[in-house]
Amino acid sequence: MKLAQEIILAPVITEESMMGIADKKYAFKVAKDATKIDIKKAVEQLFGVKVAKVNTMNVKGHLRRYGRFEGYTSDWKKAFVTLTEDSKTIEFFDGIM
Repeated sequence: MKLAQEIILAPVITEESMMGIADKKYAFKVAKDATKIDIKKAVEQLFGVKVAKVNTMNVKGHLRRYGRFEGYTSDWKKAFVTLTEDSKTIEFFDGIM
């Protein structure tokens, strides 16, 4: 089993993901082989919160050009984590707003 730090790689900080904070919905970049159960346990362990549900999606890499050369960025997995109503918020995201 992987460590929680190996499952949750980074927070996703975009305008759309910041609007979900009011509803206790957070977005994270996660390991490609992580399951919803793994993500739930990792978030609860790292941040000390209670997770209600987890939604995941695979994000395809974007086409990038450097002069005459072109290629694709890496594919990655995104997880949307919804906390329970009685759970506290994640302090990392409170400092951003």
